[in-house]
Amino acid sequence: MPEFATPSLVDVDPTTSISTLLAERVARSPEGTLVERQSPLGGGWTAVSARAFADEVHALAKGLVAGGVEPGDRVAIMSRTRYEWTLVDFAVWAAGAVGVPVYETSSADQVHWILSDSDVRLAVVETPAHAALVDGVRADLPHLEGVVVIDDGGLAELVRTGADVADLEVERRTGLAGADDLATIIYTSGTTGRPKGVELTHRNFVHLALNGAIAFRDVCAQPGSRTLLFMPLAHVFARFIQVLCIPSGAVIGHTPDPKQLLPALASFRPTFILAVPRVFEKVYNSSEQKAGTGAKQKIFRWAANTSIAFSRALETPSGPSPALKAQHALAGRLVYAKLRAALGGRAEWAISGGAPLGERLGHFYRGIGLHVLEGYGLTETTAPTAVSRPDALRIGTVGPPFPGTSIRIADDGEIWVAGPHVFRAYHDNPAATAEALVDGWFRTGDLGRMDDDGYLRITGRSKEIIVTAGGKNVAPAVLEDRLRGHPLVSQCVVVGDGRPFIGALVTLDADMLPGWLSSHGLEPMDVATAARHPEVVAALDRAAERANEAVSRAESIRKVSVLTTDFTEQNGYLTPSMKVKRAQVLADFAAQIDAIYAEPRTPARDHS
Repeated sequence: MPEFATPSLVDVDPTTSISTLLAERVARSPEGTLVERQSPLGGGWTAVSARAFADEVHALAKGLVAGGVEPGDRVAIMSRTRYEWTLVDFAVWAAGAVGVPVYETSSADQVHWILSDSDVRLAVVETPAHAALVDGVRADLPHLEGVVVIDDGGLAELVRTGADVADLEVERRTGLAGADDLATIIYTSGTTGRPKGVELTHRNFVHLALNGAIAFRDVCAQPGSRTLLFMPLAHVFARFIQVLCIPSGAVIGHTPDPKQLLPALASFRPTFILAVPRVFEKVYNSSEQKAGTGAKQKIFRWAANTSIAFSRALETPSGPSPALKAQHALAGRLVYAKLRAALGGRAEWAISGGAPLGERLGHFYRGIGLHVLEGYGLTETTAPTAVSRPDALRIGTVGPPFPGTSIRIADDGEIWVAGPHVFRAYHDNPAATAEALVDGWFRTGDLGRMDDDGYLRITGRSKEIIVTAGGKNVAPAVLEDRLRGHPLVSQCVVVGDGRPFIGALVTLDADMLPGWLSSHGLEPMDVATAARHPEVVAALDRAAERANEAVSRAESIRKVSVLTTDFTEQNGYLTPSMKVKRAQVLADFAAQIDAIYAEPRTPARDHS
């Protein structure tokens, strides 16, 4: 059973909590900027010093105390990613309580489950609509005593309510939490069954933050380091980055509206960003589409290929040739500078997680000057458990174990993880805890392999393995990830369990479709019409052939079925963290899957 470990760079004192990290940041640089707040109408940013932020946290914590929140109580936070999310999060910790994040897009049933299972006492929500959603299930929430609405001035009212609470009482409560005390309960995405509440301690976050600030100092701990948070803070990935920025000294910004992301990036100018691969795919595909047709499109594609070739050459002993360097410099002036400007002009680093980015995009972005560090982790590992290193980037892998982490690959290929960042239990679910935690190791359910240097590659998820009628085991992730890289494709689900060959359900990207049609000389058409158009279908077949290059013939996609319904969180086919609910898709589109195997198929190309 292969096993690799990376030693910790710093150990966590048992008395340390997340609040300790904030206090130390204030002590080091009280007037230094910790957060920048964007004006309500967009545009300019206002600096908030470490001292000013800590004062706001303290005042809000007093309000929580006055509102009846006791040490250990659960406080739900349901909001988009914005300054107030971070403020409430740290105020909850300062009051000695436990934060329970809820995605702001959650349904009434999801809100009821999370608030009831974790015994939430107070819910802080963003809008009156969120409050109405909570009120709709409140009769079945006996522990819920209050709902605070951010947009209705609820936080300011809490501060007024807490004005008479003694400062020493908040300081006492802040000091109650040690490294091994509960910091948060984060509910998993729930691709199958009810979400499980993952209990994460202060040690889990503090260990990662302190070690990350050292191991990734070039990314997040340089003078001027800053990041713009736009991923949901209800997700453990963004939540960890938020905590990491406290000891690293980085400045945090927030933007709640994905439609305003590019203007926010341009005005905030982050030096590092975090995103899922779909964001990087969208940026690339949109850039290619904006290049238009003819000469401009040829220039973009030449520049993209040059970028990839340049990045690959960096991994050779001789490096890029003089001719390639010259081409790369020209492409930088013509194309790359515009792409970097779209990210604010200063971003040199990006952290990608949630799914494989793919080697082609990894090389493309490194070639234009944005180093994408792929990482791997789960809610149960407080986000990162393996991350590519800035000084030893190996594209196509998620890097070696994070400092303090041990990773082993079981005989069946499952990834097991151990370290101070691994969760302590599933809330009120001892059976699931016992199944996942074995002798100090967390069984992730993911499949992977490690090279001789301990760099990890993710190959799939054990519960998603497809076994064809011929007995071939197929991990769908590699095919799905490659297919999603095509500009026409929004989502993809590979099928074939118990069937004679592998097929794929594909949905079209409605945002990219008009530009693709225009660039291919086709008249505008809606998604339903495009799904049946011969040229669209042919393009998707070619995309499947390119995806098949990564697998053997027995694993290759032989037929694609184009759906007219996209998978979204609103229609129940995606989780809030943008993972496909595979079981739901397989059940609801069973007729389309049957049709794949009822009709003749085009012979597959042999890629074995």
